[in-house]
Amino acid sequence: MELKEFLAGRQKANLLIIAANFVVFVLLSLGGRTESGQYLLQHGAMYPPYVLGKGQYYRLFTSMFLHFGLQHLAYNMLLLLFLGDILERECGKVRYLIIYLAGGLAGNLLSLFMAVRSGSQAVSAGASGAVFAVIGGLLAILLLRGRIRGVSGKRLALMAVLTVADGLTQTGIDNYAHIGGLLGGFLVTAILLILSGDIRGRRTRTPL
Repeated sequence: MELKEFLAGRQKANLLIIAANFVVFVLLSLGGRTESGQYLLQHGAMYPPYVLGKGQYYRLFTSMFLHFGLQHLAYNMLLLLFLGDILERECGKVRYLIIYLAGGLAGNLLSLFMAVRSGSQAVSAGASGAVFAVIGGLLAILLLRGRIRGVSGKRLALMAVLTVADGLTQTGIDNYAHIGGLLGGFLVTAILLILSGDIRGRRTRTPL
């Protein structure tokens, strides 16, 4: 009952994204080892030679719903459960989905660009670029509106900095996807808010 009440109070589009990630993970787990880069490559992970060499651009999107093992999935979805809920509450379902997907795509594009530049041919996957897009979106709202109910701007900024810094100290982390997602989410959110007049002192429309 407590779980049902908890989920009932969550934002629906965010829950849909989380559910989609879990469904994909369960289905893939039934057929092989999700910790295997080769296995995820067969099911849509991002790999520069395939994206550019074979024109498989869909991998920029599908890789956002793949994860290397349960721990990788759980970490991203736990962050998304709370941060995504706040962002959707602030900007509405449609704009939230645009920010999440466009920001995640921006993260993968920066990751791809830097991989080509450095000659890296690593397989990459995960929702972290899109999760960072959510953080970027929240930062944009704080900047343009001045506040978010129940969220400290300083704490949010500190969390973003510490999360990026933590990734820089570890191996196997796609930091460019994080940075690209953060910047992409910030820019997309800022554009959406400015175009709708939904900014500090000029909030004239309700969220979609």
